[in-house]
Amino acid sequence: MTRHWICLLLVFALLFTAVPASAETASPLTVVATIFPQYDFVRAIAGDTGAVNLTMLLKPGAETHSYEPTPQDIIAIRNADLFVYVGGESDAWVEDILSSMTDSAVKPLRLMDMVPTLTEETVEGMQAEHEHEEGEEAHEEGEEAHEEGEEEAPELDEHVWTSPVNAAAMVDALCHEMSALDEAHAAAYRANADLYIEKLRALDEGFRAVVDTAKRKEFIFGDRFAQRYFAAEYGLTYYAAFPGCSTETEPSAQTVAFLIRKVREDGVPLVLYPELSTHKVADAISEETGVPTHIFYACHNLTADEFAAGKTYVDFMTENLATLKEALN
Repeated sequence: MTRHWICLLLVFALLFTAVPASAETASPLTVVATIFPQYDFVRAIAGDTGAVNLTMLLKPGAETHSYEPTPQDIIAIRNADLFVYVGGESDAWVEDILSSMTDSAVKPLRLMDMVPTLTEETVEGMQAEHEHEEGEEAHEEGEEAHEEGEEEAPELDEHVWTSPVNAAAMVDALCHEMSALDEAHAAAYRANADLYIEKLRALDEGFRAVVDTAKRKEFIFGDRFAQRYFAAEYGLTYYAAFPGCSTETEPSAQTVAFLIRKVREDGVPLVLYPELSTHKVADAISEETGVPTHIFYACHNLTADEFAAGKTYVDFMTENLATLKEALN
C-alpha cells in the first residue's frame, strides 16, 4: 500500500471513531454508488417510492479515472446499507477501504461480478499505455518484475455497463439486493426494475436492428475506447487512439496517421469520441479527412446540467442508437 493510502486510512480511522455504527438497516434505504451508471440504475429501481437515499460519489463533470475518495466519501460508504461500485483499475482504492470497515454493516456490490468480463485489448493502430513514455522508470520497473519472475496478468475491461444486455443483468441484481435489504418495498422495486429492463431490451433490439442492416460493421474512436462490451455484444470492429482506461492524452504520430488512413480507406462517415472529452484527436482526424465528429456516450459521467435535468442511461443510449446508425452507414 502506498504512503498516500496509509495516511488516508489513518485519517479515516480517526474519523470513524466519531461516527456511531449501526447494525440496523436505515430507513430510508441508504445507497452509495461510485459513478453514474449504477446511480441511474438504482434511481430507476427506487422510482417514486421515497424509500431510498441515494448518493453518487463522482461529481457531475468530473473525470472518472482520476477520482479519489474524500474522507466524507468514505464516511458515506461506511454508513450506507448498500455500496455499489464497478471494480477494476479505477476502483483499486475500494478493497483497501472496505477491509478497514470492520465495524460497518454496509453491503458492497461489485458490478464486474454480475456479468461475464472481457480483458482490455490493444487493437491495431492503438497506442498502448506508456508506449511513448520518456525516461527509464517504466523500463526499470519492467526489469525488476522480470527478475522477480512476476508475470503481469491481463487487465479486465471495467466498462461492463456499456452493453444494454449487461445493464439489464445489473438492474436485476441490484433489484434483488435492494429488495433483500428493504423487504417492505420489494414489490415496488421489482415493478420499477422490470419497467427499466423493458427499456434496456428495447435498446438492445434497436442496436441489433441497426447493425444487422448496416453497410459496415466498423466504427472509429479518436479517443479512449470504453465500448469493448458494446462492440462485443453487437459484433462490431473498432479502431481507437487509446484503450478504455488509458491515462495517455497525446497519441503518437503513428496512431493518428493510422486512424486517418483507416477513415479514408474504409470510407468511415463519422469519427466518434466519448463524453467529457477534449476530442482533440477526433478533431485532428476530421480536419485531415473532412469527416465530421460526433459524441458517443460511454455513460461514465454526465455534465452538471445533464444531471440537473435528470438525464438517464437510457437517454444517452438512445442518442447512441441514432449516432450508430449514422456511423455504420
